[in-house]
Amino acid sequence: MQEELDAVAQECGRKDDENRSLTSRLKEVEDERGRLQRTANLQQSQTEKYKAMSEEANRKSDGLQQRLSMLEKDLENLKRAQKQASASQGTMEVRLNRALEEAERYKTELNKLKQSNKDIVNQEHKKLEELKVENKKLEKQKEELMAGFKKQLKLIDILKRQKMHIESAKMLSFTEEEFMKALEWGNSA
Repeated sequence: MQEELDAVAQECGRKDDENRSLTSRLKEVEDERGRLQRTANLQQSQTEKYKAMSEEANRKSDGLQQRLSMLEKDLENLKRAQKQASASQGTMEVRLNRALEEAERYKTELNKLKQSNKDIVNQEHKKLEELKVENKKLEKQKEELMAGFKKQLKLIDILKRQKMHIESAKMLSFTEEEFMKALEWGNSA
C-alpha cells in the first residue's frame, strides 16, 4: 500500500509537474494566443484598410478606365478632325495659292492700268496746256476783234455824224439858198 501510495504520490507529483508544465505551457499559449489575437486584429484592421484602399483603387481605376475610354474617343475624334482639317487646309492652301496668283495678276493689271492712266493723264495735261495756249490766243484775238469792233463802231459813229453834218450842211445850204432867194425876192419886190 505504501508502494502504491508512493507510486500514486509519485504519479501525483508527476501529474503536478505535468500540470505545472501544462499550466505554464497554457499561460504561454494564452499569451501567444493574445499576441496572435492582437496581431490577427491588427492584420484584420490592416486587411480591411487595404480592402478599402483596394476598393478605392478599383473605383479610381474604373473612373480612370472610363476617362481613358473617353480620352481615346476624344483622341479618335481629334484625329478625325485633324485629318479633315488637313484635307481642308490642303484645299484652303490650293485656294489661297489660286487667290494669290489672281491677286498677282490683278496687281499686274492694276499697275498697267495705273501706267496707262498716267500716260492718259500726261496726254490730257498736254492737251490741257495746248488748250490753255489756244484759249489765250483766242482770248487775245477776241480782245483784238473787240478792239477792232469798238474802233469800227466809233468809225461808224463818226461816219453817222459826218453824214448828219453833211445832211445838215445840205439842209443849211438849201435853207441858205432859199434864204438868199427869199432875200432876192424881197429885194426885187
